[in-house]
Amino acid sequence: MNGLNKTLSIPYGSTRMTVCFPPHTVQLQIKEPQKVISQDLFATRLHDFFQKHPLDLSQPILIVADKTRLCGYPEYLPRLLQSLKDHGMDKSRLRIIIAYGTHARQTDHECLQAYGKTYNEFLFVHHDCNVVDDFVDLALTARGTPIRLRRDLLDASAVITMGPICHHYFAGFGGGRKLIFPGCGERKAIYTNHSLYLDRIAETLAQGCRPGALEGNPLAQDLFEIEAKFMADLSIHGILNSHGELCDLLPGQGRDLFLAACAVHSDLYEVDSPQFDTVVASCGGYPKDINFIQSHKAIHNAALFVRDGGQLIVYTECRDDIGSRTFTPWFKYPNFAEAFARLSSRYEGNGGTALAMMTKTQRIRIALVTTLSEHTCRLIGVERWPHDRVCAHLAGLQKNVSTAFIPNAGLLVRAN
Repeated sequence: MNGLNKTLSIPYGSTRMTVCFPPHTVQLQIKEPQKVISQDLFATRLHDFFQKHPLDLSQPILIVADKTRLCGYPEYLPRLLQSLKDHGMDKSRLRIIIAYGTHARQTDHECLQAYGKTYNEFLFVHHDCNVVDDFVDLALTARGTPIRLRRDLLDASAVITMGPICHHYFAGFGGGRKLIFPGCGERKAIYTNHSLYLDRIAETLAQGCRPGALEGNPLAQDLFEIEAKFMADLSIHGILNSHGELCDLLPGQGRDLFLAACAVHSDLYEVDSPQFDTVVASCGGYPKDINFIQSHKAIHNAALFVRDGGQLIVYTECRDDIGSRTFTPWFKYPNFAEAFARLSSRYEGNGGTALAMMTKTQRIRIALVTTLSEHTCRLIGVERWPHDRVCAHLAGLQKNVSTAFIPNAGLLVRAN
């Protein structure tokens, strides 16, 4: 946290906005990881793994993340696939599954950008959470989630996952075990797990469901129980910098490796900090602020740094508007209680995001510098401020009004 006494350029879409901050403003920043990984180091780590943990590669499945969570795939997928061939894999027997979860299918062009030449050289399977016949029920978790996974995963000789570790606003962390479930899960089962974000006794969002939290997080604990029933034979966890560039790859097995990778990510992207009266934040520019659904993770993170009754100002272009048809309908309920009751009876996509937004606007004031319409902003409970109003607001702040600036709020998390 460094004191400011200067004009800063704030990312907004593909441009930048110039803002003059009060001298007492605190800048909250991530630690950028150093690039450690190389082709040779990755190959060595994989070789060492296979020496200690030989896998049956007669009919393997590799699971990768979709375009929202890339992991240096064009450069490092070929190295992984060569290592698999070196240890007995027949290329024609490999299936690569894109773990969409409930996300929409990518176009072939998007896949070529995401996975490089590998997309044309190997069999890629586009996971569809709606094809009920593709799934097998393994069991129910203690919290009632059906462990409903793709049938081909159970038939595979080995399952390998490769994706980045990241914070998740209610699951604690993304990546790792989430590539199998919810990444390759069935829609209703996924929504059952996601509905653990709702505390039905207190009739509010579960307090333990927050970014960086695994202990005391019912949804994260549910995912650990699912992982215990079906665990990857090899997990490759990526560590990214703020530009989405791959800095490290950690291959291995099991929960301890996942927790170690989360600890590395936390050290980089979490900060101990008090709360502030006023926080100005940027999502980090395009594509992080391409739409509101993508921007919400930055708004959610930044709000944790604002004291009750304080002011949050977020720069988020949202050139593609909301980015979902299942988000704004929740704001047509007369109050949080009714929306919560409806979602509790039948969980639906982006319903949890909508309720999370409602809890924030109940606690703090939120203003967006955005291309979203005035109507949309009013509907979701925020103000739409022009850039000039932000500058005037900051210029008028008294010295006793604590102020912070977060240049990349989608990545920075206030430590639990």
